[in-house]
Amino acid sequence: MEPQESRDAPDGTDAHREFVCASFNQDTTSLSVGTRTGYRLFSVTAVDKLDCIHEGVECPDVYIVERLFSSSLVVVVSVSMPRRMNVYHFKKGTEICNYSYSNNILSVRLNRQRLVVCLEESLYIHNIKDMKLLKTLLNTPSNPTGLCALSVNHSNSYLAYPGSATIGEVTVYDANNLSTVTLIQAHDSPLAALAFNASGTKLASASEKGTVIRVFSVPEGQRLFEFRRGMKRYVSISSLSFSADAQFLCASSNTETIHIFKLEQHSPSREEQSPTWSAYMGKMFTAASTYLPSQVSDMMHQDRAFATVRLNMSGLKNISALATIQKLPRLLVASSDGSLYVYNVDPQDGGDCVLIQKHRLFDSGEEEEEEEQQQQEVEPKQEEKPQDVAPQPPSQSYAATVALASTPPSSTTLMGYSEEGGAQKGEVIPEHEFAEGPVCLDDENEFPPFGNQSN
Repeated sequence: MEPQESRDAPDGTDAHREFVCASFNQDTTSLSVGTRTGYRLFSVTAVDKLDCIHEGVECPDVYIVERLFSSSLVVVVSVSMPRRMNVYHFKKGTEICNYSYSNNILSVRLNRQRLVVCLEESLYIHNIKDMKLLKTLLNTPSNPTGLCALSVNHSNSYLAYPGSATIGEVTVYDANNLSTVTLIQAHDSPLAALAFNASGTKLASASEKGTVIRVFSVPEGQRLFEFRRGMKRYVSISSLSFSADAQFLCASSNTETIHIFKLEQHSPSREEQSPTWSAYMGKMFTAASTYLPSQVSDMMHQDRAFATVRLNMSGLKNISALATIQKLPRLLVASSDGSLYVYNVDPQDGGDCVLIQKHRLFDSGEEEEEEEQQQQEVEPKQEEKPQDVAPQPPSQSYAATVALASTPPSSTTLMGYSEEGGAQKGEVIPEHEFAEGPVCLDDENEFPPFGNQSN
């Protein structure tokens, strides 16, 4: 969620004034929220409760906060220092390093192999193990929203960003081998959203018009699917997200509707086995489409939404993500009204998704009472469920599991235009953390603060 957009949200409640930005981590097990006083990390692995894992107050007005999977590594950028990226080990309360750049930071993306910082006209690719700057992509097309996507699969560490400021061209870049892979002519209008699936083999895109969403193969760049979100009005797509198995793709915007599309190939053999009238007409349309203008032909091949969510609000910024929580498919929606909405998704029949839980991201007595009443209306049988927002764990629980660093945190500053700098002491992530599986960085020897160095 873009910080400049979220700051424009209505501020009729304390939540609106507190909320700055939000992002889900790479496997959708955690929600990071930037606030006026710092940032908060929530666990989203249960439906009925929302545990606040950590609340950071190192700097106010955080407009970028990104967590690496379930690790203790969190990247933060604040309004007061928009050119500086701070990397923290939040469980120890130590700063690993900070890096400064030549212009404002618009977005940060990371996986277990790479950390990418996006400025309006440049991109910086770091080796996340030691934070060494590996590559600087200068003079990229103007990208005022910081739009880019990084595959969460560190073996297929592809980076996608706009290849043009005037049309919807996508540059796919190999962040491991540091080379351009392909250019995809995705849309006629400039890009508004990009997202990879978990394996880095598919890329979804949407343009500023927001009417058509396309999915391409990676690295080939072949168009696989095309979905129509709507035709009546242009909208601003705020997020695209694949399900973990890449069978579904959700798209949220500034409207009251979130669309979920199903990525399935239509088998022609089924039509041949049952020569119905509809199958015959389908073949007629397919044949006729080859003689029609490309715009009309494309529209005939577009699929509609498989499932939808009707929000009780419109015009607010939100991001959505598909997740498997307690073994069932769910849709999570983090909204700038300061709430997290949880919906059930029917993977077989689709249709309208059912709201099953609403969590407040910020404490407010009056709002919580109002929320309880709303929750009882949504699901009367949940009267005995605990409060939406679980209390923050006491500080001693962290002390019991995580030892504080014995040395004061130190930092290193690197001007982003230099490719020679980087941390030469210590490691950000030990070698074994690059293996498949969850990242657990609780050992006190991990994430050592970097020693001072000159650049």
